[in-house]
Amino acid sequence: MAEHTPTDTTESSSLRTPIVAVLGHVDHGKTTLLDKIRGSAVTEGEAGAITQHIGSTAVPLSVIGEMAGDLVDPEDFDLPGLLFIDTPGHHSFSTLRSRGGALADIAIVVVDVTDGFQPQTEEALDILRRTQTPFIVAANKVDTIPGWNPTDDQPIQASKERQPDRVQSDLDERLYELIGQLSDEGFSADFYWRVQNFQNNIGVVPLSAMTGEGVPDLLTVLMGLSQRYLKEEMAVDVTGPGAGTVLEVTDERGFGTTIDAVVYDGTIRADDQLVVGGLEEPIVTEVRALLQPRPLAEIRTEKEFEKVDSVAAAAGVKIAAPDLDDAMAGAPVRVVRDRPVEEVIAEVEAELAEVEVQTAEEGIVVKADTLGSLEAISSTLEDEEIPIMRAEVGDVAPRDIRVAETANEPTHRAILAFGVDILEDTAALAEQEDVRLFENDVIYQLVEEYDDHVTAIEESQQEQILDNITRPARFRILDDHTFRQSDPAVVGVEILSGTIVRNSHVARFDGGEPERVGQLKGIQDEGDDVDEARAGERVAVSIDGPTVGRDIEEGDELWIELPEKHAKILEQELTEEIPADEREALSMYLDKRRNKDPFWGK
Repeated sequence: MAEHTPTDTTESSSLRTPIVAVLGHVDHGKTTLLDKIRGSAVTEGEAGAITQHIGSTAVPLSVIGEMAGDLVDPEDFDLPGLLFIDTPGHHSFSTLRSRGGALADIAIVVVDVTDGFQPQTEEALDILRRTQTPFIVAANKVDTIPGWNPTDDQPIQASKERQPDRVQSDLDERLYELIGQLSDEGFSADFYWRVQNFQNNIGVVPLSAMTGEGVPDLLTVLMGLSQRYLKEEMAVDVTGPGAGTVLEVTDERGFGTTIDAVVYDGTIRADDQLVVGGLEEPIVTEVRALLQPRPLAEIRTEKEFEKVDSVAAAAGVKIAAPDLDDAMAGAPVRVVRDRPVEEVIAEVEAELAEVEVQTAEEGIVVKADTLGSLEAISSTLEDEEIPIMRAEVGDVAPRDIRVAETANEPTHRAILAFGVDILEDTAALAEQEDVRLFENDVIYQLVEEYDDHVTAIEESQQEQILDNITRPARFRILDDHTFRQSDPAVVGVEILSGTIVRNSHVARFDGGEPERVGQLKGIQDEGDDVDEARAGERVAVSIDGPTVGRDIEEGDELWIELPEKHAKILEQELTEEIPADEREALSMYLDKRRNKDPFWGK
């Protein structure tokens, strides 16, 4: 086993490998950094050089010693190395869980020094803050600073000192900007070599994943932090029953459905009974085979697996066992061994209950690839006050459409799909039932797209209401512009504020009460029939009912009569949707009505 993983130790040793997550905005260099560390090109041939699947890479202390050179003396460390979890490039760090929090013991947040903080960076920091995961910042792409002369794989301070003064000050400026952005997010940070206490301050490590400059420093800080602050947490009973988290559920030729998992406590043996978190209920099964990739090989892209007898924490492993079809990414894996199976089932159920999303009777449907990402999305939606009717791990299926279509609110007839597939016939059914599907691998973009959809619906609803509501208007009969005295009266008018529309009731105020004088039947602008006229325009109008000289006079100020219900909706819900002159007409109309009845339209 020693040739497969750095986590195999003698039984007397009980320190496990710290688990490291690499996160950050898409294209900021997470995968390139991992490739540099693992010395392989996982992403060759993959679209956009983005890692498509969650995996893990075990890097033994001896390899870290070689890469870090003089910065790390393996004799100074008790920990066996580092296990890197690689979250998919588009994901803003799925909060893969272990008992009591995030699966990762420590995290690296990769930030492009020239790009600075991006929405996914902030999203990652938010999740790290929530899960209280310690982290360091890798200020990547220092080699892209104009005038930079690379010295491959060197410690960053030595590389930096060899640069021209202008380049050094350019780098310092960008790093201080990052430190300022971290401060805005509530984190105290500094260049890592100035940090005295990494529990109180975030260390910023300038580096280039392409040239390897600063990578020795990064590994040194990770090992130093883990040794100093995580040693107690790493003290586990490596011979005890194994505990882990499902990274991904996959089909492996010759083995059927398997799970890729990270073991963070104890040992899993090739003949162990397991309890695994499932979509419906915990799955009780027996290990058929434990499969390990070669060292420094990424678990998701390495095709050659070897069977091993056991795997000790911390390590990534592929587990072949019956009945894993309903296993859930992000769910717990527990070895039963000498305990009653009911006790282990209860333990798994309790852990799944911790991440149960609060649902409402009315809301949207959320589907995600792992429990962690489901939790992260739900938390974001909660912050945005968007209710959730159902939240589950798994692909979007027709039954999800059936759930979404029961929503009463048009804005809730929606499914947010994060990192999952839309099963056959589902999209067609969604279209048929008027359910909107939103797919994205970036949480903030997914929520933004849904927000835009809600805004569009609300604007459309407001437009419909406005179309069906009487709008306020004030207009004056012009002197010497009576074209017909009655049946109907035809006069020239000037619209003072608001919009006049055909078929509206026309009123004149006598004291606080509007007196209806007739109905506006037609509007003509320079001989052409029009449906409406706006403030500032002069038009001829025909009013059915009054006689000029008896009921109305030239010079009179007339109003479009507002039903009380319409006035209330305009004032309370649609004030921002109508033009300023209409608001003025509304305000004057309400003032007149409320002089006599203070509660009119309220």
